Amino acid sequence: MKLRRSVRQFSNRPIPAEIIENCIKTAGTAPSGANMQPWHFYIISDQKTKKQIRIEAEQIEAEFYSKPANQKWVDDIKALGTNFSKPFLEDAPCLIAVFSKTYDISPDGTRIKHYYVKQSVGIAVGFLIAAIHNAHLACLTYTPASMDFLNKILNCPENERPFMLIPVGYPAENCQVPNIKRKTFRQITGFF
Repeated sequence: MKLRRSVRQFSNRPIPAEIIENCIKTAGTAPSGANMQPWHFYIISDQKTKKQIRIEAEQIEAEFYSKPANQKWVDDIKALGTNFSKPFLEDAPCLIAVFSKTYDISPDGTRIKHYYVKQSVGIAVGFLIAAIHNAHLACLTYTPASMDFLNKILNCPENERPFMLIPVGYPAENCQVPNIKRKTFRQITGFF
């Protein structure tokens, strides 16, 4: 996992469907509060849908990047080479939209409450990223300032909320990966 890196430039090389399916099956094995499994994964490979997602995301991001209150954030990510332009949303062969579910609906129409939703979905995303890496694919965790547009584009039910958008694919041949350093074991660990 130490070799895993996020990328923003993807090859157009197609990904076999069974690889993506296996990655999502892996994510589905994550532990969750009361075993409610409060997640839903949408696999998006349709070019028209990816373009629509990019257009909506870039509008939101352009507004976010232009607000003076967000200047510190813009400065902090400058070294990563990112801005409001998100071509990876169209270039990646596959997008996985991860949604959280605060409740399910039983066959009789009653709501079934979910517990520890954010924590559970976060763990599932960790499993998903590890599975993508182990399948020799690259990905990027992308969370625009607002993701409500995904509900509309994907026609999601009201109990689902966008959690993260993950472009997946093989890295482009000349893919640029930021030269980052990780904190040391001692910096992230305490002993008692």
